[in-house]
Amino acid sequence: MACGGTYQKHKMIAAHKSLPCGTRVKMTNRRNGRTVKLTVRDRGPYGDKKLKFDVSRRAAKRLGMVRAGRVPVKAVLLHK
Repeated sequence: MACGGTYQKHKMIAAHKSLPCGTRVKMTNRRNGRTVKLTVRDRGPYGDKKLKFDVSRRAAKRLGMVRAGRVPVKAVLLHK
């Protein structure tokens, strides 16, 4: 991972292209209202310019988006 260490799908983490490593983000799934707090630990996603965040499997489960893959979210910076 760009911020050091190895990817751990059971952590509440996310990748973002420009937010500094360690940034805390509150993310809400706009379709179902579920909310999680994540820490940016990696860079990306790079494949799709519309995609802003890439979240871990655990975060995706808590957000209720595993089957959908992509959902509209609201992201609020908690601190950098």
